[in-house]
Amino acid sequence: MKFILGSGSPRRKELLAQIGVVADDIRAPDIDETPQKAELPRPYCARMAREKVAAVPADADDIVLCADTTVALGRRILGKPDDRAEAEKFLRAMSGRRHKVITAVAVKRGGKLWQRDVMSTVRMKNIAEDELRAYLDTGDWQGKAGGYGIQGPASVLIPWISGSFTAIVGLPLAETANLLRAAGYPIYGESS
Repeated sequence: MKFILGSGSPRRKELLAQIGVVADDIRAPDIDETPQKAELPRPYCARMAREKVAAVPADADDIVLCADTTVALGRRILGKPDDRAEAEKFLRAMSGRRHKVITAVAVKRGGKLWQRDVMSTVRMKNIAEDELRAYLDTGDWQGKAGGYGIQGPASVLIPWISGSFTAIVGLPLAETANLLRAAGYPIYGESS
């Protein structure tokens, strides 16, 4: 049995290490992440996790974990910004408002699939122009849903959350540990 992390995210790798899980291999799937017409954020996020885990090649006894993090402003999905201008647009839209962060996790072993999603609420402060420019200048927005990562420089923009901090970062650890246990993966060296 091998544990395969189906994600190129360094944050997910670091979060798994916190619970003693180290991937034997990393195989980031290449799928189309375009939302379907009128698709809502939570079903979209769950579909992305399922499609990612299905796209990762693995042997029958291997355990594969994939996840997707989606930022939602109302019914609108804020993906990874294509450029600085789009990141600025996302941040201006969230400034002074609450938004949802959904992280869906999918684990497969052979023909079995386990899945969970966690939704958290995040409030972003009213962002001043100089703060917005300074944050965008860090480049931290690149490759992050909604154009920010709560664990980095954007943390100064977020005075309040309700939900799972690790899910907002990209992998809800309590739920992930339960999914891995269900698939037969030992957490903290437990025997499977």
